Amino acid sequence: MRTEDILPDDRSHASFAGRTIRKGMVAAFLANARVATAPATADDDRAAACRQIVDAVPDLAALGLFAVMEVRDPALRRLIAAALPPA
Repeated sequence: MRTEDILPDDRSHASFAGRTIRKGMVAAFLANARVATAPATADDDRAAACRQIVDAVPDLAALGLFAVMEVRDPALRRLIAAALPPA
């Protein structure tokens, strides 16, 4: 499957499992995960990244991201687990 098969270039969002997911959601999650797990990250920046991650978890779960990938960082894995919607 190609990227444009999921979300064509002329669209900025799509519906998955009843949730509206914006283009770039996964890329933003990855960027925030890098900030949240980097040892040199300032506390305020880490907190902001963690808030963005928590806000994104329901959408990422709707995409099925956590069903096929495991987060290696233990603290980030706990943060995500706590934010997952009930099954």
